[in-house]
This record gives sequence, C-alpha cells and structure tokens, in this order.
Amino acid sequence: MSEPQARYLGPSVPMAPPGPLSKVFLDTQEHLESNARTYPRRLPIAVKRAQGCYIEDVDGNVYLDFLSGAGVLSLGHNHPELMTAAADQLGVLVHGLDLPTPVKDEFTRRQLAMLPEPMRSAMKLHFCGPTGANAVEAAIKLAKITTRRGGIVSFQGGFHGSTAGAMAVTGNVAAKERVPDGMPGVHFFPYSYCLRCPLGLRRHDCAVNCITYLEKSLADSHSGMTRPAAVIMELIQGEGGTVVAEPEFVARVREVTRLHDVLLIIDEVQTGCGRTGTWFAFEQYGIEPDIVVASKGLSGIGLPVAVLLYDRRLDTWPPGAHIGTFRGNQLAFATGVAALEVIERDQVLANVTRQGELLGGLLAELAARSPWIAQVRGLGLIWGVELAHPDTGRPATALASAVQQAALRNGLILEVGGRDDCVLRLLPPLTTDSDQITAAVAALASAFAEADADFHPSAT
Repeated sequence: MSEPQARYLGPSVPMAPPGPLSKVFLDTQEHLESNARTYPRRLPIAVKRAQGCYIEDVDGNVYLDFLSGAGVLSLGHNHPELMTAAADQLGVLVHGLDLPTPVKDEFTRRQLAMLPEPMRSAMKLHFCGPTGANAVEAAIKLAKITTRRGGIVSFQGGFHGSTAGAMAVTGNVAAKERVPDGMPGVHFFPYSYCLRCPLGLRRHDCAVNCITYLEKSLADSHSGMTRPAAVIMELIQGEGGTVVAEPEFVARVREVTRLHDVLLIIDEVQTGCGRTGTWFAFEQYGIEPDIVVASKGLSGIGLPVAVLLYDRRLDTWPPGAHIGTFRGNQLAFATGVAALEVIERDQVLANVTRQGELLGGLLAELAARSPWIAQVRGLGLIWGVELAHPDTGRPATALASAVQQAALRNGLILEVGGRDDCVLRLLPPLTTDSDQITAAVAALASAFAEADADFHPSAT
C-alpha cells in the first residue's frame, strides 16, 4: 500500500515513544536545528506518514492526532480530494504574487461568501504573508493607517503570534522579556477567564466585571490612555488555555468599541474555518467585527495562506502598504476551494457541532471522576481540560505533562498550554467521527489513570 493511501483502524503503540528510529531523528534534529523548536520536546516522535486523523511514526506506532498541525488540518491529513486539487493546480501555476488568477478569484469569492449575510457585500479581502502572525501585523497596520492613531488594546492571556507586532499584543510575558524595546502603545486589559477571575472575584460575584475596566478606561479623561486605533481579541484564547469568552463580555467589547469609534479586530486564526461549528466563531456571539484575521484552516490541508477580511470603509492603505512574496500561494487557493466544497457537501460544520457535543460530554464525565480537573471548556472541536490541585487550586503543571506523555503512550497526540502549561488542549480534525472521539477520550482516561498513581493531593 502506498503511503498516501495508508488506512488506519485505530491507534496502536506497541513501542513506547520515542522508539529507536525516532530517537535517531530527534538526536539529529537536536544537533542540526535551532534550539527554538518546541513540539518534539513534548511529543518525541519522528513522523513517517499520516492519513485522516492518524499519524504513524518511523517506529510503526500509530496515533490519533488531536493536535492537527496546531489546527491547520481542518480536513485531516492528506484528504484525497484536496490532494487531487493540489496536484492539478501544480501543473497550472504555483506562485502568482498578487496577480489575479482563476483559482484565486474563486477562493476570494468563496471566502467572502462564507461571511454572514449582512457582511458579505460590505467586506473586502486582503492577502497577507502566509502566516497568521503576518495577518495580525497587517491588521494592526491597517487599523493605525485608517484611524491615524497608534494605540492597540489587547487582552491578558491572548496569543497573536511571535513576530514583533504580533508578539507585542500577545499576553505571554516570558516570550517578550528576552526581546527588549517591543512595539509601544499596547495596553492589556483583563479577559473573561472566570475560573481564575483576573479581578480576584468569586464567580457568583463577577458578572464579567472585567470588561468594566476597559469601558471606564476609554471613557475616563484621566485614565492615562489616549483613544486607541483598535482592540484585538480572540473569542477563544487558544494558546492561552482554550479560554472561551463569556457572551456578555464579547457583546460589551463590541458595544464600547463602537461607542468610542475604535476598530474591533477579531483574531480567528485558530477558531476560524469551521473550528467552532460556524465558519467564524464571532457568528456565535452575534457581533460584526471591523477586521477579521484568518489563516490556519483556510487551505484545509496545511498549505500556508493568511487573509484579512475588513469593512470596505477601511480600505485606506496605499498600494504596497502590506505585501509579501508568498501571498499568492495558488496550491493553497486550490485546496481551499476544494475544502469548502467538501465542507458544504459533507455537512462538516454540522459534524463539528455534533462531535463537539459528544467530546464535551465525555470530557465532563472524565472530570467527574478526577478531582484534578478544575474545568472542561470548549466549543465545537476546540477543547481544553484545565488541571489544578484539588485542595489549593494551584495549576497542576507536572500532572498535565505526565498526562500528555501517558496519552502519547496510549496512542493520543494532544498539546498542553495556558498559564503554567496546566491545560490539556484538543484540536481534532473537523471530520473526526464519534468512534475516534470515543477512542481519544478512552486514551485520555487511561493516561489519567497512569498519571494519577504519582499525584495524590495529600502528597503534593
């Protein structure tokens, strides 16, 4: 059987990772590659091939992939129709700068058509460099050019990328401490992380009081903050620990930005392209952003492409204001069009909602059996399981790492994130079925059983 046509019946890990062949590749990588690499440190495998929801390593182990290339593989690995679309386009044109082409035109029209009805005719699309971070940079630039203001409001816990501007609006302090003199004019405000209230309130006393801080600061003539160009936010903070924004919080952010004529940038790099069960997460909150950032899932198969969708009234920047040599990825446009056809034909968004409900329910059952699970939260097929000491409430970082490693030995790939890396993060392909969801949670339950043996509240 050829590698692209490999089919897997389920996870199978006869050899504890890293196996001997994986270890050779990992050792070579250690010698030759940058110290900045991250995923192989927590997931010590070398990948041989993949198909659908599965990854096979060079030692023959097969894993359920609930990381999905950090969310880019919306239709899983090597979807056959997307592979065909890429192969067909390969013989036509691969790189087109920003020149119009038939496939780019179709991609553009189809992406705009995925917006809610009132927004479709009001928005334009801009192609950025091929990463979400570059699209964030473009959004910041567009906001500043349009408003002629310099400040940007972001939220604690948010992640928007690791380039200079994107890092400046990212909440992770450790990443910025090593890089002095970042982009000025960024103001951070509390996010509706109710489990760990940023204002230190008990949940029943909160009523998303965190948003009041932003409301009062924008209205106060002595707050020390001039009116910013934009507010940028994720509706689910992915790297921040899959923190789902409270609906009232989001509604009031939109209200206060409109009141003060501040642009609202919604970062949908991780939540867009169907991840939450609607094409964009903002649809579930009943708001209309001024600028939408999208990237990861646009091609459906992991080919890089990133875009801004923004209100036509903001199209104020001159030619060349934000460019990039690789913004004309014709292969990504071709697979992106094919992905939308599959998503519509196979009712993939309905599957996301259905499987998300199943995954959330199974994780809730798991939480009921483990005192270490402080909260299960998610929407569609983006979920987080936060671990904390059952007596003190302190983040259970070591346990999260132990569960991740045990899950890998049980055939499940997942990531950890959030503050203190205490959140188990699950990002399966949007085509994941109920058998795979059930198998993944079973592997996670086994991982907890293994890890729990070394983590007792009375001993920690």
